Amino acid sequence: MKMPKVSPLKIFAGACLAVLVSFLLIVVFSAYLFTNPWAIFSALLSDEIRFSIVLTLFTATISTILALIVSIPAAYALAHAKFRGKNVIDALLNIPIVLPPIALGTALLIFFTNTPIGVFINNSIIHFVFEVPGIILAQFVVISALLVRIMKPVFENIDPRYVKIARTLGHSETQSFFHVTLPLARNGIFAGTALAWARAMGEFGATVTLAGATRFKTETLSIAMYLNLSVADLEKAMAVILILIILTVPILLIVRKFLYKGYIP
Repeated sequence: MKMPKVSPLKIFAGACLAVLVSFLLIVVFSAYLFTNPWAIFSALLSDEIRFSIVLTLFTATISTILALIVSIPAAYALAHAKFRGKNVIDALLNIPIVLPPIALGTALLIFFTNTPIGVFINNSIIHFVFEVPGIILAQFVVISALLVRIMKPVFENIDPRYVKIARTLGHSETQSFFHVTLPLARNGIFAGTALAWARAMGEFGATVTLAGATRFKTETLSIAMYLNLSVADLEKAMAVILILIILTVPILLIVRKFLYKGYIP
């Protein structure tokens, strides 16, 4: 039986894929080779890491919920509304994506400590600087733009005929949005939520700049890793990395499942 001929392009592409995957696996599993299961178990039992896990899960969940509340209507507006300056606003929403997170954190810190409005908010309404709400705000700023970028093509690819049919049946635009558009976009919303939540779990740059790195106060998992690296406790830092992988990889696999099924453009 004659074997099918494989083109040089496919061979080159496959080789590049193999090199990339091998490199990522080597980097990830180097953490496992450096430490041992007992180190992970002892890290999980430590008060510091358990505090970090709880704080990370709490802040990532709250920031993701807040980002969803804002990002879904914002993405819908960018997908369907017509107004002047739409392209400019669309471009501005890329700023949190293209800027380093530490730059976003610095901008937030300057706003809350050097502007009259920011100082009033921080001193009289909610304390963001070096406090837990600062973690939530930093995560929110980072993931909200990501959610808008994910949800905009989801809304754009919904067949407008379904909405028109709902309107002819007497539904208002708001009713059509909740009864037709959102159900059709639910898989994309779910996958985007999972991806944003996983991103919030690993957020570090904006968080450490705005909320600081205080043990048992603003110590998320990423900050716990940073603090342990700063005192050369490499084994504990590697254990934290593995805990983050264990918490986030299942979420990424779920997102991959929805991407594969074509729920997200």
